[in-house]
Amino acid sequence: MATSENWQLFIHNGRHNHKKVVYSHGHAQVARLTEEHSQKIFNVVAKIKRDWMQGRNTVEEVLHLSAERGYTVFYRNGEDSNVLSDIVVAHPTSIAMLRTWPYVLIMDTTYKTNKYNMPLLECVGMTPTGKNFTVATAFMCNEQATTYR
Repeated sequence: MATSENWQLFIHNGRHNHKKVVYSHGHAQVARLTEEHSQKIFNVVAKIKRDWMQGRNTVEEVLHLSAERGYTVFYRNGEDSNVLSDIVVAHPTSIAMLRTWPYVLIMDTTYKTNKYNMPLLECVGMTPTGKNFTVATAFMCNEQATTYR
């Protein structure tokens, strides 16, 4: 017998009083998608994206949505090609905040964050009260000094 201030527990027989459950509902192994179902889901999502993007590729979609939503966008193509090499995206409110508080600007680059293996540059400003705000986000072809110009 186990007791506490409000409860008492009596164990008369420590063995189970029922047979083992044979259904597998809710078990992780059964809940996994089959390869066929995974492929069907992938195809449906891809079709929705194609329809939504109206024939635009990923880069064109970024440029389209940025313009549609009022973002400031700067981009540069490669010197010898028409392939996008760098793109910077900033919201107008972020630009206004940077003009108000231009004293602290932190820049950091993250690698291997996208299928194009382009470094992701995040520019963050800081208000006088210590609050951070995103100034701009950029995908760059590399981190050489000429890329930052």
